[in-house]
Amino acid sequence: MSKSKIKTGRDIDESSLSHTKWNCMYHIVFIPKYRRKAIYGKLRRDIGTYLRRLCEYKGVEIIEAKACIDHIHMLLKIPPTLNISQFMGYMKGKSALMIFDNHANLKYKYGQRNFWAKGYYVSTVGLNKQTIKKYIQEQEIEGKISDTRNVKEYKDPFQG
Repeated sequence: MSKSKIKTGRDIDESSLSHTKWNCMYHIVFIPKYRRKAIYGKLRRDIGTYLRRLCEYKGVEIIEAKACIDHIHMLLKIPPTLNISQFMGYMKGKSALMIFDNHANLKYKYGQRNFWAKGYYVSTVGLNKQTIKKYIQEQEIEGKISDTRNVKEYKDPFQG
């Protein structure tokens, strides 16, 4: 059995783009329309498959996810190039289409291909206070070190 390690300072699991280091995690909860208790059995497995596939298409990492009877909890690592509201619209819209395409009997219960309720809950998952303090202190030290380097100032040859 492995023990989980608390990540602090430089141990943080960061991803990178060309000029950016990032660690943007979001806790998201969304529900079926009218909070129907529809997420169970085969539908539950299929919804999980659809959501994983859609996240994979957009380069979103699923850290943790749980499909309860009447709601979905997800902890996602979303790149800063994606807008959270657009991503959620994409995920809920496309997954609803996939659900109705593969479960034709649901269209009689839900009609109009509206499986998910409007809206969702989202909160950011940040670093703890101590980690941020340590990071800021390290940045101050690095700034002082870079200030002490010998950098020669050049005079403008075009000024008289």
